[in-house]
Amino acid sequence: MHGLMMHRPLLISQILEFAAGNYPDQEIVSRTTEGGIHRYTYPEMAQRTRKLANALKKLGVTEEDRIGTIAWNNYRHLELYYATSGMGAICHTMNPRLPADQLTYIVNHAKDRFIFVELTFLPLLEKLYEHFPDVEGFVVMTDEANMPETTLPRVYCYETLLRDESDQFEWPEFDENTASSLCYTSGTTGNPKGVLYSHRSNVLHALFVLSVSGIPIDENSVMLPVVPMFHVNAWGVPYFGLIAGTKLVFPGPALDGESLSELIEAEQVTEAWGVPTVWLGLLAHKRKTGEGFSSLKRTLIGGSALPRSMIQEFREKYNVEAIQGWGMTEMSPLGTVATIRPSQRGDWDKELKLRGTQGRLMFGVEMKIVDAEGNDLPHDGESQGELLVRGNAVISGYYENDEATRQALDKDGWFHTGDVSVISPDGYMEIVDRVKDVIKSGGEWISSIDLENEAIAHPKLAEAAVIGVRHEKWQERPLLVAVPEQGVEVTREEVLEFLEQRVAKWWLPDDVVFVDELPHGATGKLQKAKLREDFKDYKLPTE
Repeated sequence: MHGLMMHRPLLISQILEFAAGNYPDQEIVSRTTEGGIHRYTYPEMAQRTRKLANALKKLGVTEEDRIGTIAWNNYRHLELYYATSGMGAICHTMNPRLPADQLTYIVNHAKDRFIFVELTFLPLLEKLYEHFPDVEGFVVMTDEANMPETTLPRVYCYETLLRDESDQFEWPEFDENTASSLCYTSGTTGNPKGVLYSHRSNVLHALFVLSVSGIPIDENSVMLPVVPMFHVNAWGVPYFGLIAGTKLVFPGPALDGESLSELIEAEQVTEAWGVPTVWLGLLAHKRKTGEGFSSLKRTLIGGSALPRSMIQEFREKYNVEAIQGWGMTEMSPLGTVATIRPSQRGDWDKELKLRGTQGRLMFGVEMKIVDAEGNDLPHDGESQGELLVRGNAVISGYYENDEATRQALDKDGWFHTGDVSVISPDGYMEIVDRVKDVIKSGGEWISSIDLENEAIAHPKLAEAAVIGVRHEKWQERPLLVAVPEQGVEVTREEVLEFLEQRVAKWWLPDDVVFVDELPHGATGKLQKAKLREDFKDYKLPTE
């Protein structure tokens, strides 16, 4: 027997119209690429989005067409999110930091029909456009006054396209499983893999995020999404932010510590979301100036493991709650959040340990750990196995890539994350390592992530990475590659002595190498594959 309830498709256009009608005076603020601050209200954003949809229609864009974007976090990019998906096309956000060959691959694999590009990235496309046979035109995301000379063919100006269009557009209604957006993983090996989201999955993911306990988001919130809009739908901020009526503050191209600090204070930001490397720069600026935060309450940090020292600094120096989130491009992306239950508050040492995990499930996601044969392992806080997930916003397959799909999903449809994890009896999941990054020494596992977290707590180290290096007797031993704080001298012996007090003796790195910087991928993640290649012939002093 079915319930007697209406069935309305979950569509992204509904978010736009709901927000415009329900929060008529809420603001969207952007630092622009051209310079200066742009601000307007939700209804004004909706009007311009409808104009953009009319302009796209006039260009000949139809349902299922892929529309590429290479842009910063700003109001025009937000309009593209809603206009493309709302009319039934697919918003394909692209990471400009990808290597040229990978960027070329994803444009051609997606068969993008048009590409919208920020002024900053014009030189990039001018070098590559000859390799894009399916692209019919390029739209520069600026106004006529700032429209540059360019060698790109078939070029349009964003504001000129919108200028004479009607702000009335009837959003079509279609199946909620229709594709809405496309994002490619920035893997370290092989070609990137396409993750094709649906209207249903994006709307549900937004609602799931708003259900997370311990992260209040509503129209009293002022949110700064530093997480790029070109990466996995900016973690859903453009969707759940509008549902909740949040004031959105977009940082544009200025992501340095000083610029972010100025924007946070000027707009009285209460919530900030981004990756650890961004907050390292912000905290370095705060240390240098001695300034605090007058409005910031919490920051959600994901993309790579959150050092406990950062959690402590945010809390103890600035009274800001740093919360770790975990997910993947394939999960839309959020899966777990390390929020603390009321009963767990009071003992800071225990609380800090929980905050250092990847956290507990968000509604709509299931997880389990399995051994090498695929057998389920207990959630006892000790058993380690590969983490598998499934849910309403988890992929069922990669876009036009059957081989990658076969490797990623088990026979029951669970997705292999590639993370080695433990799950505690009370539901907290902690990633011990990536399957490919875990160090196997003398038959025992050493967690590179745990070692990195302890190393980064050293006051003279700005960043650290641990990789396994070949060892004749032990198979592998850990090598610590570290970046010293600027202007500070630190020795190998100092670091090892520091770690001796914090980790098991057999976990101690066999050597410490200091470098000016560590390699990071297009989304800010540490590229351990590159480190392993760089140090593949490294001779450990213990050999």
